[in-house]
Amino acid sequence: MAIISITTTQNIELEYELASLGDRIIASIVDDIIKIAYVVILLMVLGISADSFGEGGIVFFLLLMLPAALYSLLSEVFLNGQSVGKKVMAIKVISLNGNQPTFSQYLIRWIFRLIDLLMFSGLIAVVVVAATKKHQRIGDLVAGTTLVKTKARTGIEQTLYVPTVDTSYIVTYPEVVNLKDSDMQLIKEVMINVRKSGNNILAWQTTEKLENILHVKNQYDDPMNFLYVLLSDYNHLASKEQQ
Repeated sequence: MAIISITTTQNIELEYELASLGDRIIASIVDDIIKIAYVVILLMVLGISADSFGEGGIVFFLLLMLPAALYSLLSEVFLNGQSVGKKVMAIKVISLNGNQPTFSQYLIRWIFRLIDLLMFSGLIAVVVVAATKKHQRIGDLVAGTTLVKTKARTGIEQTLYVPTVDTSYIVTYPEVVNLKDSDMQLIKEVMINVRKSGNNILAWQTTEKLENILHVKNQYDDPMNFLYVLLSDYNHLASKEQQ
């Protein structure tokens, strides 16, 4: 099992399990099936030849093909680093700086697909991914990204966006509303890594940073309890806003 350690802009080190070559290949096959299905349906609806549209038929046909051509780019931009194939394989694109990949990073990955996947029937991508320590194809190397697994490894993965059912729930740290969704996602990732590695120092470091940011005091002996309460408070307050 290949692991990658990433230090975020908040100086918090996180570990991710890298997507394997097999994960990438199967995800790519699923995505290719979707794109082929789109093209086949398009041809069935419009006819086998674009010439049936007249002189401007070729241009019009090429415009209709754009969704298939841009499928990977648009999927990753709007689906948080995933396509349908990546969702099926529970993998996603992340930036090596610990942040959400930018549009330019997604764009670079997409542009280099021409080299990685289309030239030599994807052989280049297979060789480069297998040879690089972080399992990166050329597009990833240039963009500063890689693919990691998203499958839950502990029992807390569903706590962030699941509404709190208990209406009698008492919020311990109302100051948590000053944090953003991305901050809470980072807290969750820290908890996952602590559960996995047993590195409680990481939990203490995160707790100290949050105490300074929120101007609150940890009331618990175990910093993981503090982080869990913050997640629960945030979840409860967010669910109330949606009601």
